[in-house]
Amino acid sequence: MGRIVAIDYGRKRTGLAVTDPLQMIAGALDTVPTHTLMDFLKKYLPANGVETVVVGMPRQMDGTPSDSYTYIRPFVTRLQKEFPDLRIEMFDERFTSKLAFQAMIEGGVKKSRRRGDKGLVDRVSATIILQGYLESRH
Repeated sequence: MGRIVAIDYGRKRTGLAVTDPLQMIAGALDTVPTHTLMDFLKKYLPANGVETVVVGMPRQMDGTPSDSYTYIRPFVTRLQKEFPDLRIEMFDERFTSKLAFQAMIEGGVKKSRRRGDKGLVDRVSATIILQGYLESRH
């Protein structure tokens, strides 16, 4: 059984989360500048036995793809070309940024850190996407 990586794709920054090898626990991995994401994945995925990548699918309230899907779709297409043997899934990411922000507040993350560490919300969002994906499989 291999790891699962979740991607919260953004125009500037991308949050990443990963499971343990047994795919039981989702944890924050990193936040990378989006323009370096593919290079990061080319190194990380093969070195860590990743079998599935879950990409957050931005949707509107009615379930249709949101405007940001227009820049996420080309990334997913490129990911499929770069890693043809990798399982790639899209997973609904509605409300993950709000949930991440709320989780940080409830977790006691100080306001100065929430403002200063821009990537923190992205990592937490990716973790929420991954946790939701894991729960949806059972």
